[in-house]
Parts: sequence; C-alpha cells; structure tokens
Amino acid sequence: MARGPDGKGQVQGFSLKDELFNADTIGVLAREHCVLPGFDPDRFMIKAVAGLAPRGLLERLEWLAECLEEQLPREFPAMADALEAAMPPVLSPDQTDDDFGRFIHAVPGILAVRHGLEDHRDRALDLLEAATQRFSMEFYIRPFLNRWPDETLARLRGWCDHPHYHVRRLVSEGTRPRLPWAANVTLDPVVPLDLLDRLHGDPTRFVTRSVANHLNDLSRIVPVRVCAMLRDWQARGVQAPKELDWMTRHALRTAVKRGEAEALALLGYGQGTPMDVTLRVTPDPVQIGAAMRVSVTLTAQVDLPVMVDYRVTFHRPGGRVGEKVFKLKSAQLKAGVPLTVTKLHKIKAEASTFTWYPGPHAVTVQVNGEDRGTVSVAVVG
Repeated sequence: MARGPDGKGQVQGFSLKDELFNADTIGVLAREHCVLPGFDPDRFMIKAVAGLAPRGLLERLEWLAECLEEQLPREFPAMADALEAAMPPVLSPDQTDDDFGRFIHAVPGILAVRHGLEDHRDRALDLLEAATQRFSMEFYIRPFLNRWPDETLARLRGWCDHPHYHVRRLVSEGTRPRLPWAANVTLDPVVPLDLLDRLHGDPTRFVTRSVANHLNDLSRIVPVRVCAMLRDWQARGVQAPKELDWMTRHALRTAVKRGEAEALALLGYGQGTPMDVTLRVTPDPVQIGAAMRVSVTLTAQVDLPVMVDYRVTFHRPGGRVGEKVFKLKSAQLKAGVPLTVTKLHKIKAEASTFTWYPGPHAVTVQVNGEDRGTVSVAVVG
C-alpha cells in the first residue's frame, strides 16, 4: 500500500478500518469471550457492530473495549483475569518474523491502561505480558513508562529473557522514542540503550528488526552513541555476523542518507578518495507526470566500495525549498574502470509524501555521503 491510513483508516480507496473491524472479526471476539460466565455474545455483537460506521480505526478499538467492558467484572484484577481467560492461543513461538496477530486483540491493552494504570500497575503489566503474545502491546506499555518509569523498566529488563519473542520485541518496540499513532515516551532516549544491548543478540528477526529500528530513531538524537554501540557489538561477536551486518545497515539507514561519515565508515564506505564523477539529468525541462533519467558515472584510481545516492532539492511556492534523498546503487568500484549507474525517476503528479511544483529544481549526487556534483533541472506543469 502506497499510503498509510489517514485518521479514518482509509488507504487509497481501500478501507483498512473495515477490513480489520467488521461483523466477522467482532464475531471472533464475541466467541472468544463466551467462555466467561454470563457473557452475552449477541448483546455485544449488536452494540459493537452498530457503532462502527462513524468511527476511525483507532476509535473502533476504543469502542470495542467500551462494549466489551460492559460485560466484564468492574474491579480491575477480576477484569484482567477474565480478559486472560478469553484470550486465544499465543502466537506461534516457531515463527521468527511478521506474525503480528489481529488488531481485535489490542482490546486488553486499552483496558489495562484505562483501568489499571493508576491503582493496579503490576496486575496491568501482567496483562500486557499475556496480551502481547497475541497482538503487540507497544502502544499500551508507553503510558506505564511515562507514569511509572522505574517500575516499568524493571519489568522490561526481566522480559529481555522471556521465552516468547513477542514479549522480547515489546521491550524494544515499546520504548522507541516515537511511534506512529502512539503517545511519545518521556524517558531520556538513552535510557533504553541497556535494553537494546541485551536484545541485540536475539535469534529472532522480529526482535532484531525492532532493535535496529529503535537505533535508527536514536541516530537522529544521539548518533555518536548509536555508532559506538554498533562498534561494540561488532567487537563482542554475540550476534551472528550476517545478522549483525543487516542490523547495522538497517539501524544506520537514516544516518547514511544524511551522509554522516562515522555511520558510513561503519558500513565500509570511506570518504575523501579522489574520483571523477559525472552527473547527467535528462530531459531538461521535465514535465510533471513524466520522468527524468538520473545517470552517474564514477571513476577512481583505486578499488573501493561506493554507495551512490542522489538528493533532490524541490522548488516550493514562495521561495521555500525541500529536500529528499533517493537511493541509487551500492557497488564495488574497480581501479580505472568507469562505473555508470542510472535510474528513471518519475515526476508523479500526485506523489504520496510531497507535491511537485513547476520551477527550478536541483539534483545532487552523493558518493559515500559526500556531495560530488549538482545539476539544475526545470520542472514544468
């Protein structure tokens, strides 16, 4: 899907909220809770389905929680017991990645925050531990980190060695500084680094991807600390070399786009090597809705690995400018042998993250994070 959901869960004509929350999926939730004494699935279904239409994606989760709690015990410890009794089997521990579970099973997290945050912290954290083995509780651990940072961090340290990889992933994912749609964590961003250090050798990609994404977030805040931690991991050799190489590339992807020398050096891309670089962009002018061809030729007198990117500086009304870096190619340059890399870049009339406006634009080629040439190109409507 080219775009993330808007506030109402719409994705380019596809209704994600209707795919995730409908009579069929709510029926699953109703059947699961039939194990509870006195639970009336018809009453739950009628009210829950009737209230879906005007609500957005996250609002529907809150609505399901509201409808469900009407038939749950009022006191939170008993409510938590009931929620755990109605949970489906845990997600398969034999999986290693991309086993997210179902959005309907986020409801216990909502109720843990709603009824357990202030007066039943430990029981609520127990509930999140159980629930995240069915669907990630990364949204719902964050209010506990903000309200009870020391106590919640102590629990997370214990979860680093949990037998289920979804619980271990929650340690990293739930402490990321920012998550789409989620509340920010008010912790000092470097506090969770000791958790990431313990998790970096995890055998499961679902966990190591979260660790790498977390480091990528931190590379915007404490880039020196991130690079130092990755160097330390390389020296210690706890993680398999191939997996650690992948984690390092993933963790430094934003730093590489910024051309940060230390990040590039960690990936084996040095700076300062003399080379001839020729950049061509055709056609000029280029029509919105058409495409421009970006072509770069490099020659050096020594063998060296190169990471070739290009940066577009966008014209904006009123004289403002914007920039975005695009990947071109990573390759091994041979001494004295020219290397040409080319990419066709579409000038989309309705790009998903920015708008092209007629006017003067610029394309800059970056080799190993260093600017090596700029050309101007006119974009016309």
